[in-house]
Amino acid sequence: MRINNSKLFYGARKKIFHKTSLKRTAFFLFFDVLLIALACFLGFLLRFDGNIKPEYFTMIKGFIALAVPLTIIFFVLERLYSISWSFISIREILKVGRAVILGFASLGAILFVLKENELFKGFPRSIVFISGALAFFFTASLRFAKRIYLHGLKNSWKKEKGKKNKVLIIGAGEAGEKLARHLIANSQTPYSLEGFIDDSPMKKGILIHGIKVLGTIEQLAEIIEQREIAEIIIAMPSAPIPTIRKTVELARQAKIKKIKILPGTKEILEEKVSLNNLREISIEDLLGREPVQIDTQAIKEYVTDKRILVTGAAGSIGSVLCEQILKFKPRQLIALDQRETALFYLKKKLNQAWKNSNFPENPLFFALADICDQNKIDHLFQKCQPDVVFHAAAYKHVPMMEDDPDEAVRNNILGTLNTGEASLKHKVKKFVMVSTDKAINPTSIMGASKRMAEKVCVWLNQKARSQKIPTRFCAVRFGNVLGSQGSVVPIFQRQIEKGGPVEVTDPEMKRYFMITAEACLLIMQAGAIGQDGEVFVLDMGQPVKILDLAKEMIRLAGYKPDIDIPIVFAGIRPGEKLFEEIITEKESPTKHEKIFISHLEKNGDDIQIILKEFEQALSEMNKEKIKGLLEIK
Repeated sequence: MRINNSKLFYGARKKIFHKTSLKRTAFFLFFDVLLIALACFLGFLLRFDGNIKPEYFTMIKGFIALAVPLTIIFFVLERLYSISWSFISIREILKVGRAVILGFASLGAILFVLKENELFKGFPRSIVFISGALAFFFTASLRFAKRIYLHGLKNSWKKEKGKKNKVLIIGAGEAGEKLARHLIANSQTPYSLEGFIDDSPMKKGILIHGIKVLGTIEQLAEIIEQREIAEIIIAMPSAPIPTIRKTVELARQAKIKKIKILPGTKEILEEKVSLNNLREISIEDLLGREPVQIDTQAIKEYVTDKRILVTGAAGSIGSVLCEQILKFKPRQLIALDQRETALFYLKKKLNQAWKNSNFPENPLFFALADICDQNKIDHLFQKCQPDVVFHAAAYKHVPMMEDDPDEAVRNNILGTLNTGEASLKHKVKKFVMVSTDKAINPTSIMGASKRMAEKVCVWLNQKARSQKIPTRFCAVRFGNVLGSQGSVVPIFQRQIEKGGPVEVTDPEMKRYFMITAEACLLIMQAGAIGQDGEVFVLDMGQPVKILDLAKEMIRLAGYKPDIDIPIVFAGIRPGEKLFEEIITEKESPTKHEKIFISHLEKNGDDIQIILKEFEQALSEMNKEKIKGLLEIK
């Protein structure tokens, strides 16, 4: 008989957590009963200045018999027995207060109704208020006692072996406070929190969890030297890029080598701030651009509880897109890719993410398929019936496609056509194609093929409209994604690890950059607002020189550009531009500040003719004809 070890493990873990939860509930329930009863007795004692007449003892017993179960009922309704009191905050104390107020208010109402009852005749009403105040003080103190023990006494009694790194938290806002709370609570961390740094003049000198705000970012180098700081943590998820860059530069001047950061809100989305979110500072944090505001509610409306298909799911964009989609709780996520090994690792990664989520059942389905295989794609659509398709499958490397234009046409154009027509046939609600800034005035095979794929989407949307099919197509363009497979960032990283040289194509080459998580949210945002074959374009701010990127990455690695690690210039490769356009005069704004619509010509008849000519050229393996059809000379 085959035994599923993972099920046994998770089953055992669930039992352990269940037992721990029962013990915690029993502990607090027992002491709550005692403390509420004590509060009721002391209420009488204080009311009568310590001289309780014997005839009141029966009344006290009846008062306790009513007060205890009523208050416990409201404690249960406020879910006070499900809270981890290791991290008690104002929010939890307010819940205790609300439960006590409701409990004793109900008690007062009952006593008013029973005022003629023999047991409660002449009951002093002030005792309800006195006992309620005492009950709140006792039960709240019980819960605070655990935190005081864990965060104070326990840490002072039990000295950690070995010296901890002295650390500063940059940012004394909500994120910094939560992070500090985790650091203080977790005695196993290698950090000793020395203070906060914040530019707000209102916060200078204040104490947060007993830790002082020492000064501003301008004073960072001085404070690091005075306090012998070994590491800094940047906890400013919404801070502008220049502030992050300035902080890192000042820390470098103070010879700080370890710099960690709490990712921005677009990266962690709606997850809670914790030590698990911390990571090393990266090039994405220093050369990223100001984030576009994303309407997550609009995304939820068409993703949550829907069947979502992602093509090219194991790629740089596709894999992160799958992770982001899971956060919106789809009914099913269909991850399609033609690369077996990449899909295998994606399956392992997403299955682990599902185990850590609260999905009632596994929403994941993995399909090993080629988007050019018409029969396979049609069968998959028929089987899964997706509501939304995110089409991220494409060949993207410019020099590779210059040598094999037939593959660019087959995959980028005809693969899009094949997937789009399957979406029409099976009445998919939304089809969102991932495009590129290289589709604007293309000089490369890859860029031209993606522009043609955009035109295919526009034509398919016209077709859907004319045939009254509910499917709506759109595409979204953005610049380079930092750290994606085959992009310049991982290439530079490998060159730096080998000791150089770092190869830059041209000293004047510039590119637009964005982080993968935000690129994926933008793709989903496009699906939310796309209604009529639009091609969405993102205003990505200021472009970055590739030479500056290389220098910054060398500094991040702890070296000096052109001293420790040399930089050489390799020359522009076939099909590349010195500068990629992103916004032209043809774009119009949308309700989203930095998202625009590019107006492609709607020439459906011409598209059909060109597609047939592409198929003919492919059958003849005529690369020159293919280049001519793509208008690439």
